[in-house]
Amino acid sequence: MKNRLFMYLFLFALLFIIYQYMNEKSIFERQENKIESLRAKLNQEKISVDSLQQELVNLNYFTLQGNDNAMSYFENLGYKAIDIEQMVSDNIYDQNLVKGNNPLVPYEGLNGAMKINKLKFLNHKWIIADYTDGTYWGEMLLEFYIDDNKSLTLSNLGSLLYTTN
Repeated sequence: MKNRLFMYLFLFALLFIIYQYMNEKSIFERQENKIESLRAKLNQEKISVDSLQQELVNLNYFTLQGNDNAMSYFENLGYKAIDIEQMVSDNIYDQNLVKGNNPLVPYEGLNGAMKINKLKFLNHKWIIADYTDGTYWGEMLLEFYIDDNKSLTLSNLGSLLYTTN
């Protein structure tokens, strides 16, 4: 009787060990598959990030901060490009506070005063600006120059006003 009991216990233990082994093996395989799919997804995301970084480099090509020659132009004069950008932007946006149209905008606002909304520095000399009166809008190309006394000179090189249909 004792021998049979040990034999049954042994068989039960053997079946339990086989069951545990198979169960753990399937769990391990599922985890491995999940890890592989996550690695594949991670590689796709890395490719996507690399692509976006390259696109950002391309988009920043025509900016003051992305143009080494333009930045070195100001550095040779003893200025930091970011400080110049801030100074010029502040000056242009401050002109929006003047009653009426911004003096840099060559068009009269029909539904309010023309104000500059957005600026983009193209290099150490040019800025593209967007302006609107709330209904009509346009864009212009500005040239800026900073002399030795940090005096800013702005001039409008060209502008356009979009027509509404």
